[in-house]
Amino acid sequence: MPLTFATCDLCDAHKSARDDVFRVLPPVFRDFGARLVFSGPVQTVKCCEDNTLVKAAVESDGTIDTAQGRVGKVLMVDGAGSLKRALLGGNLGAAAARNGWAGVVIDGCVRDVAELATLDVGIRALASMPMPTERKNQGLKDLAVQIQGVWVHPGDWLYADADGMVVSATRLG
Repeated sequence: MPLTFATCDLCDAHKSARDDVFRVLPPVFRDFGARLVFSGPVQTVKCCEDNTLVKAAVESDGTIDTAQGRVGKVLMVDGAGSLKRALLGGNLGAAAARNGWAGVVIDGCVRDVAELATLDVGIRALASMPMPTERKNQGLKDLAVQIQGVWVHPGDWLYADADGMVVSATRLG
């Protein structure tokens, strides 16, 4: 079923909403996956230059049952904006697509850009960086994170299209 939202329309409808209800992410992210429009309930990971928890998340079921049916989730990764190591590459991107994730948004870097571009999953990050992480089993999950200065909570809904990304405390539409 095609998605029927536009982030511009969502912003028009919610421009006066409180920040704890509706937020807009800064326009600093690039598309890396083949799915350019995506939305879903948020799951969060906080890690810096260690993708242990990113790997665990994308290798798990990326879907959730809602009143409107089964939907893919969006993994929001607070990578502290680091440009030193990639938190997601081709293998983990393929796992995200295979496990039904709608998208992965990384406040940090990705690698294997040519591979990511073929995957049916939304992938947004700050940049590409060929250097992999070192897995040290560090990081936190399922907590409020700051993505480029914007607070995102587990269970929020993310909506992404060509105009940008917005986060809502509740499902819109």
